[in-house]
Amino acid sequence: MIKATQLATKDIVNLKDGAKLGPVKDLHIDLETGRVVALVLQAPRRYFGLVRSGKDMVIPWELVKKFGIDTVLVDLEPMDRSYYEVK
Repeated sequence: MIKATQLATKDIVNLKDGAKLGPVKDLHIDLETGRVVALVLQAPRRYFGLVRSGKDMVIPWELVKKFGIDTVLVDLEPMDRSYYEVK
């Protein structure tokens, strides 16, 4: 089991290309079942680390593959990342 506060400190890494995707900003939870359905990743910082650019990314829970000590591995197709961005 992992706490949400612990999850926020882990790097989210894509298995397909090794890219670091950003920190966990939020969780989507199904209120009827009480289960996590997605991770929301924070948009990366740009402009000297002050301003966020881009959009947050929502990763469906079924694409989360492994929790490690410092990382969470997800299985995203590199070309499909924009599909997961919050519209």
